[in-house]
Amino acid sequence: MAQARRYAGGVDGNRSLERGIEILRAFRPGVDTLGNGEIAERTGLPRSTVSRLTRTLVNSGMLDEVRAMRAYRLAASVISIGHAMRTGSPVLNAIGAMMRAESAKRRLNVGLATADRTMMVYLESIRYSPRAALRNVVAGQQVPMELTSLGRAYLAGIAEAERERLLKLFKRRSAAATKALLADVRTSIRSVERNGYCAVSWQPGVLAVATPIVLGGLPVYALNMSLQNVDRSEALAGEIGAYLNAFAAKCKEVLAGQ
Repeated sequence: MAQARRYAGGVDGNRSLERGIEILRAFRPGVDTLGNGEIAERTGLPRSTVSRLTRTLVNSGMLDEVRAMRAYRLAASVISIGHAMRTGSPVLNAIGAMMRAESAKRRLNVGLATADRTMMVYLESIRYSPRAALRNVVAGQQVPMELTSLGRAYLAGIAEAERERLLKLFKRRSAAATKALLADVRTSIRSVERNGYCAVSWQPGVLAVATPIVLGGLPVYALNMSLQNVDRSEALAGEIGAYLNAFAAKCKEVLAGQ
């Protein structure tokens, strides 16, 4: 059951707009259509409010109505917004080609992400693999902040107060499991502080190494390199970490000159 969220409204924001955005956020990968009741459950909003706002979103072209199912799906205009973000991103325009070249040079996957609440969203993902079936990470895909190298590198790069706020949101089924997770996350943060990167294997056979990109005037990003079908080892993590640190330094130099 969704927990009702706070919607600021008033002088600090527009409550209807915030609620409309929450409705759009209710649609996630693997979810094609949602009815008003399902949206209400996912967002914590009253069903009457959902009904009014879904109609507005249909009229504005952000949702398509599926009348036979009494449900809605995201409209094509949502894709155009994401495309506009990617093509207009000064960061991707500056280092996108560099990421592709580095991926080919090192024969590694290279990704760039930033935070969306407690998730990390890929802005770019260059998949180096002779097997097309393994190229299964795309721009816009989200991964858990607390479980991934990208997320932990991001946490290492943000202000301490914001980091502690986010850490409080990471929960597991038991207190012991939550404690173990947070200890592991803090170990990764210390690794970034000590070595410039952290290494995480949150999926079987995948080793991912990430570092934060922190520059004034820009959001905090996380840059990673990864290998598939490998066994994790400190030596391999160190080798990839050295490549990553050197490449991140080049990226920061280019971005600082923008």
